[in-house]
Amino acid sequence: MSFRFEKLEVWQESRRFVSEIYKITSEFPKGELFGLTDQLRRAAVSIVLNIAEGSDRKSDKDFIRFLRMAITSTEEVVTGLYIALDQAYVDQVLFNELYQEANRIVARVNALINSLRKQ
Repeated sequence: MSFRFEKLEVWQESRRFVSEIYKITSEFPKGELFGLTDQLRRAAVSIVLNIAEGSDRKSDKDFIRFLRMAITSTEEVVTGLYIALDQAYVDQVLFNELYQEANRIVARVNALINSLRKQ
């Protein structure tokens, strides 16, 4: 048996994104462990968790509400990445890669929202 969310490409992509965030934040200064590191990780995890949680809701309207939360969590990650860039915890190249990945996730979530609205 599989769960509905496991079949969603956006969930799979978000899961990979979480791994990337964990990887880069493991290189942040130890003084950021309970600051930016923790915040970025929680926001990234929130993306994939909201997609999963929303997928089992009884209505598409509820699912869409959780998908919107996934988008706001993605925006939170992007803001955290700007802070990491400003503090030189990541370089511009890595920032750009993660920024593009975040944009792809938001685009996929929006596409899913639009398809749910059409049903």
